Amino acid sequence: MSGTGQRRLSAVVVVTAALSSLLAAAAPATAAATADAQPTPPQVTCTSAKGGLADRLSEDLGRVLGAHTSGHTSFALYERTSGTRCAYDAGRQYDSASVVKVVVLGALLRQAEDEGRELTADEKKLAEAMITQSDNGATTTLWKRIGLARINVFLRLAGMHGTVPDTEGYWGLTQINAADQLTLLGLLTSENSVLGGASRAYALDLMGRVVPEQRWGVPAGAPAGAKVQVKNGWLQRSSGGWRVHSVGAFTGGGHDYALAVLTADHPGMDAGVGAIEDLSRAVHKDLNGTAGPVRSARARVLPRTSDGSLVPGP
Repeated sequence: MSGTGQRRLSAVVVVTAALSSLLAAAAPATAAATADAQPTPPQVTCTSAKGGLADRLSEDLGRVLGAHTSGHTSFALYERTSGTRCAYDAGRQYDSASVVKVVVLGALLRQAEDEGRELTADEKKLAEAMITQSDNGATTTLWKRIGLARINVFLRLAGMHGTVPDTEGYWGLTQINAADQLTLLGLLTSENSVLGGASRAYALDLMGRVVPEQRWGVPAGAPAGAKVQVKNGWLQRSSGGWRVHSVGAFTGGGHDYALAVLTADHPGMDAGVGAIEDLSRAVHKDLNGTAGPVRSARARVLPRTSDGSLVPGP
């Protein structure tokens, strides 16, 4: 090799060695930067006619969802005054647990309207026990009396096309999603052709009188001036952990919004309730600002056993 060739080869070796040293030095820093990077919060979709509200809700709710990673959480929200809507994974299907009891009530009320009559004294007694105390025996009785065909008619009229009763008759395993639950809450709080005014008022009255020990969930952080109508469900499955749900409407005192939060696969009921209540507080705060008192979070002991909604219907 000539002297010129040797000099060129030496230069290549020096440059290559220098580049290798630079890459080796940079590699730990790159790895460290990757390790230190924060996970991207879940992307919550919000729209609103009120300036800045959609962005604020998207950011705050995404942050809450990102902090609860042990299971699945879906939700849907509307606020009529500002034309606000938010959703996250709202089409995901869940075992209904006891929140399906609002569907049963809706089907019962629609049946009575179709027959041109009011509820009987016995029907009112069963409906009150079913909603205010989440009584399973009353639910099973009404489920059998109404029948699956009429329940499906109500679901179709209500536009709840993603809600599917269990094929083996276990009403607590009805498949639901957050979008349909919000649709149902919307029917109960506005004029429509599915349920008349008296029926809607009756349903909201029952949901407003749910016993205190079952008023956890979406009421957490609600403004003191709002009427809170709520129904919860909590079901432990042998596989996949807990299904914990809370749906509610907030009306009166200038408020007109509803929130449905469904969760699954959390290791315990506390984890599911925690995810629901953290989301709820963020919603109430962003919609209502900081002015005025809010209802405190739950100050009661949560149930440690399922709501018993794995009860066969027909």
